[in-house]
Parts: sequence; structure tokens; C-alpha cells
Amino acid sequence: MRHYEDEGLIVPGRFSNGFRDYCQSTIDRVLVIRSLLESGLPVRLIRDVLPSLTDGSRAAADAVGAEFLNEVQSHRDRLAARIAVLSDQQAALDAYLREARRTDL
Repeated sequence: MRHYEDEGLIVPGRFSNGFRDYCQSTIDRVLVIRSLLESGLPVRLIRDVLPSLTDGSRAAADAVGAEFLNEVQSHRDRLAARIAVLSDQQAALDAYLREARRTDL
């Protein structure tokens, strides 16, 4: 939770003794943040769109719109390209190991 606070994703309230007060709306916001992070979205993008996703109004959700979806698509495309490179590298290593084992026999 402190990490999310440090990143500017949440702003918890404070008790008189200085302890953080995580109200239900902050907890709900953290659940949205975790879901987006687990999807692989960068904190930068989450920080930009989070206010529109968590204020509860339909108008705010609509404001997320095409720009956010384009960013998500772009992030997804970069991820797919990295997966393709890693798959190629894995296939090359598999071929190397097969060949190395064949020459050991």
C-alpha cells in the first residue's frame, strides 16, 4: 500500500496519531490498481487513467475512451513482440540442446 502511495496512486487518510486510514474507497481503488498491474500495464498508464476508472461515474469511465484503449493496445503489441523474441530464443536453445545431446551419444 505504501508503494501505491509513493507512486501517487492512492492518498490514504490519516488518524490523529499519524497512522494511515485505508477507507473502503481506497481499498476498492487498490483492487483496481492490482488488477491493472496484473494485466501488465505500467504504473505510468495506470496513474493517468485511474481517476476516470474509480470515481464511479459513467461520464468519467467514458472519458477514458480511445486514447487509453490505444495505449493498452500499444502495450499489448509490445508485449506480443517481446513474447515472439523470447519464443524464438527458446526455440534456438532447444535446437542447440538437441544437437549437443545428439553429438554426446
